[in-house]
This record gives sequence, structure tokens and C-alpha cells, in this order.
Amino acid sequence: MSEQVAAEAAAREVAAFLERCREQIAQRWADTPLFRTVFTVSRDEAVEAGKAVVDAVREVASSGRPEDVAAPGFDSVREQLGRMAASRARGGAGPAQIADEAAALRVAACELLRHESRGPAGGEAQEALLALTVLMGTLRLVVMQTTLTAGEELIARQRLQLLEVATPVISLWDGVVAVPLIGTLDSARSQVVMESLLQAIVERRARHAILDITGVPTVDSLVAQHLMKTVAAARLMGAECIVSGIRPAIAQTIVHLGIDLSPVLTRGSLADALAYALTRQGVEVSHRAAGANPR
Repeated sequence: MSEQVAAEAAAREVAAFLERCREQIAQRWADTPLFRTVFTVSRDEAVEAGKAVVDAVREVASSGRPEDVAAPGFDSVREQLGRMAASRARGGAGPAQIADEAAALRVAACELLRHESRGPAGGEAQEALLALTVLMGTLRLVVMQTTLTAGEELIARQRLQLLEVATPVISLWDGVVAVPLIGTLDSARSQVVMESLLQAIVERRARHAILDITGVPTVDSLVAQHLMKTVAAARLMGAECIVSGIRPAIAQTIVHLGIDLSPVLTRGSLADALAYALTRQGVEVSHRAAGANPR
């Protein structure tokens, strides 16, 4: 018998074993950490989840692609495995621990196959055990793949949340909102700034919006383009946008780069920008001399 024929026969035997022992395998998996600590409502819930994974693994075995992590059979449980891995990660389990928990699924299934294969089958049983080991190793890789994907998605969500927290839109006066920018502006953060500001203009019916860049260390051509786009978008929403906090060093950089900010209304400080916005709205603003006592 050729190796290819033997491998196909072993895969068929594994598929038959998984179908025959579906309930037993699911029961054993329900007691492993990967299932037990995720499905905490009831053990039956863990068993049903285990059955779904057994069915997926059996489909992969039937397809003859036990070593392929991209086998279509895994598609039906990839999302479920991702949720399980993400839940374990949130519970404090690291990638190595999750990998060990996934490996425990192989141990449980292989022990059951060994117990069932006791007898004169000999070589065929060993081939089936090897095929099952390869198949469960592939399942472990799928679990780790979904773990990494879930981790990347979590990091991306947290990064977006940090961007939103670091870019607050505050109301300074009725009809006046401001975004105090601190730190480096990149494309992702600039997009958050624009979206947050436009949303605030709509929700608060703002007529003036102030972008204060006092805390921005440097301004290059890309940052200037983002600022101008934000100003233009605010204008389209019916709000006049003012850029404040342009320090001398940044002003020199803008001049040296040849950036034309003439379409943008600028003021030296946030206080000056607010005074301009209030004056435009008909509010009288008076400057009290330093040290003067209010009456």
C-alpha cells in the first residue's frame, strides 16, 4: 500500500472515529480549561460547543487536508475558537497557556482513540493515531491563529479608544467648541480629530470651532494638510474654524516648508481664539489689566 493510499485510509478512519465518538469527545473536551473556563453558564453549553468543533475537525479529516489550517472545515468554528481564545486572554491566559490548553484537546481525543483501538489492528491503528495527532495539531494552530487575530483586533480597538480619549472636544461657550491637541499628529489621529469635531459641531450646533495646537511639538506638511482639511470640513458644516497656539518655532517651520495657511484663520493662543469667537457672536469681551481687582 502506497503512502498516499495509507494516509487517505487513515484520514477516513479518523473521520469515522470522530463521527462515532462525537459525544464522548465533546464530553471530555467540556472538562478541559479551554472550554470549561469559557462556557460557565452550564456544562451542556460547553458540550455543544465541543460537538461543533468535533464536526469541523471531522470535515477536515474527510477532505484529506489534515495539515491545512486554511481547510474550509475550520471556517464554521473559527469565529467560535476566536471568541474562546479571546475570553481566555481576557482572563489572564497568555499565548503559551492557550497553546497548552489547545494541546489538551489532542490528548483527550488521542487517548480515546488508543482505548478504542486496542486489539490486533496494529499498523492501521498507529496510522490512524498519527493522522489524528496531525489533525489535532492543525486545530491547535488554528486556535493560536485566531488568538493572535483577536489580540490584534483588541489592540486596534484600544488604540482607537486611546486616540479618542486623547482628542476630546470640549464646549467653551454656547456655540463654541474646541479640540486641544497634545502630542504628535498622524493620519489616524487626524481622522479621529476631524470625525470628533464634526460630530460635536452637529450635536452642539456650534458656530465656531477651535483647533488648539499649543501641545503639538512639530508641524510638517502632512500635519498642515490635515489641519486644512479639518478646517474645510468644519466650514462645510457651517462652523468657522480657528487654529490657535501656533508657536514661533512652528511658524518658522511652516514658512520654511512653504505651506500656505492663508485660507485658515489663526490666533496666537486659545484665549485669543475664544475672544474672537465670542466677539463674532456678539458677546462683549473686555481685557482686565493684570493685578486689577474686580468690582
